[in-house]
Amino acid sequence: MSFGGDVKYELCRQPVNHRNLAQAEVYGILLYCNTFTEQEIKIITEHEGFAQRLPVLIKKAFKFGFDTVPDREGKYVFTIHNPQKLVQIRQSYGMDGGAVALHINFGVLEETESRMSFFRGAFLAGGSVTDPKKGYHLELATSHHSVSREMLALMRDTEFTPKDANRKGNAVIYFKQSECIEDFLTAIGAPISAMDIMTAKLEKDLRGSVNRRVNCDAANLDKVVEAAQVQIEAIKKLEEAGQLEILPEKLQETARLRRAHPSDTLAQLAEQCDPPVTKSALNHRLRKLVELAGKLEEVCEAVT
Repeated sequence: MSFGGDVKYELCRQPVNHRNLAQAEVYGILLYCNTFTEQEIKIITEHEGFAQRLPVLIKKAFKFGFDTVPDREGKYVFTIHNPQKLVQIRQSYGMDGGAVALHINFGVLEETESRMSFFRGAFLAGGSVTDPKKGYHLELATSHHSVSREMLALMRDTEFTPKDANRKGNAVIYFKQSECIEDFLTAIGAPISAMDIMTAKLEKDLRGSVNRRVNCDAANLDKVVEAAQVQIEAIKKLEEAGQLEILPEKLQETARLRRAHPSDTLAQLAEQCDPPVTKSALNHRLRKLVELAGKLEEVCEAVT
């Protein structure tokens, strides 16, 4: 089962206790389903949970059932052709006969609970959401552009902030931010799925933080190795010129430690001094060795 399928199963576990909320949810389904005209209602789904919820919703909302009870053959198809049922449904939503385009009647969705039920129905019929392990995207798609425009206004009036687009003839409302998707799913009845998105985001952020730390540590290690090579080369020049043995004991000790531990950091080398010194003090000694080797090289070049 996909993440989107799991989200819809969670939504379908919401109780159907109040007739007005059932009507609001059915309203969202009808405006985003396959067919909703004066002559026919057709809802097609492959989702078993949604298929089980539909008859319960329609019964609670209108006290009657679908005209056809689908058999499982890859898809569930629910239809209503009975004229009296169709008229009752349309009148419940204040829909005028003969209207060319479908519209949302804001008057029947004044209460917040009704709006959330309406959004849930729309998502069940025409919504999808990406697995948060792959990305963040939730959308509602319909071929009814007027419905989509009004849905966008209704969502924004309910303090959601989706964006809209047209894709292959369909009007699409979508969220791309994980926090917005979490808020929307929580509001329409899928808080567990919202938490799954939050968890996935935290895991991504943690992995990104670890990777950045690893990359930073690797870069720092490269710098340490490069600096150590310069220091060891300087010590070698001083030794070959017979200058190392006449340097102060502190510089000789530093040279011995660096040659013995070429991959150690300054802090690690500083701890091995007798007595231990600060990282700053050791760094000063190493810079002094490199500086002396540089002067020695300048003298040799001047002579030649």
